[in-house]
Amino acid sequence: QVQLVESGGGLVQAGGSLRLSCAASGRSFSMYAMGWFRQAPGKEREFVATISRSGTITDYANAVKGRFTISRDNAKNTGHLQMNNLKPEDAAVYYCAVRYDYIGSRRDDAYNYWGQGTQVTVSS
Repeated sequence: QVQLVESGGGLVQAGGSLRLSCAASGRSFSMYAMGWFRQAPGKEREFVATISRSGTITDYANAVKGRFTISRDNAKNTGHLQMNNLKPEDAAVYYCAVRYDYIGSRRDDAYNYWGQGTQVTVSS
């Protein structure tokens, strides 16, 4: 069992930055690949980024590539999503999730545990 708690969301102007964090507790965080997903009102949850168990392999959705950076600190059982040059279309509830595998996945049904989400609002 892994518990995940996201933080760092908030209101930011377009072009601004936010850094989301995902704190893990329970079973060893380093045994899990991690992903970030987001869901805007009226839309399906979508993939944002993923990082492998060791942190060496990352993958990004085209919509965020070059603006967002996923990272993790296994010693601190924490993952992060650095979001730069935010756009109004990035506004959503952001979720972190982990899966018991070496690499992540773009499919949300591949993940075993989810956080409760953190709201990101981007004003134009």
